[in-house]
Amino acid sequence: MSRIGFIGTGHIAAPMVRFLASQGHEVTVSERGADVAADLAASVGAKIASNQGVVDSCDIIFLCLRPAVWEEVTTPLTFRADQQIISVMSGPSLAELSSAVVPATDISITIPIGFLERGGCPLPAFPKSEPLANLFSPENPVIELREESQIADYFAASALLSSVLTIMKDGADWLGAQTGNPVGADTYVASLVAGFMRDVPKDGQGRILDARSALASPNTLNRAVVDAMEAADTKATIVQIMQILSERVKG
Repeated sequence: MSRIGFIGTGHIAAPMVRFLASQGHEVTVSERGADVAADLAASVGAKIASNQGVVDSCDIIFLCLRPAVWEEVTTPLTFRADQQIISVMSGPSLAELSSAVVPATDISITIPIGFLERGGCPLPAFPKSEPLANLFSPENPVIELREESQIADYFAASALLSSVLTIMKDGADWLGAQTGNPVGADTYVASLVAGFMRDVPKDGQGRILDARSALASPNTLNRAVVDAMEAADTKATIVQIMQILSERVKG
């Protein structure tokens, strides 16, 4: 088992801490995010330390800080050459991270989502997958990326969650108004999408299109929705905003 530390203890770090603790790892979290840290200490036995205390006591360090503050938090810290550093931050490049955590050189970048603790969360990884795979797979599949620029593209793609949730919310709002039962409508839409997506294979063989085609056959309600979205050119909007987000992360 490994000694694993988290600098920045918030909603991104918490599910990773719970997963790693369930696997028997010794986890230390920073005081930054005191309420979450206290909850993790009580629920899974995580230790709490200062930022430097986390670095001193752990062999693997997760950096889970907001892009605006990561540099000022990490720069004063003293790392070791034998440590593994894993960043889950959308801002800093590999070169910037390398400069901040000298003399550590084993650095990876990934994108965790909260459901990781229950498994099934894809983890894009650059420049190598081994550190993430050793900790989180096979429960969570790790995708090794070929180029650093691709991590920004995956960060942009992860924001698709908000667009899907927006469509679901709008639909649930309409259904709730129509039926006079907003609670039931919210439950129905969330269960509908979650249940359907559970059965869509995640093998990279074009299953998303297959699943949509099966639903949206000619002269069906689902086809009418697809036709309306294509007429409104929603794909162009999605592609445009994802490109903007990718360039923002790269910049």
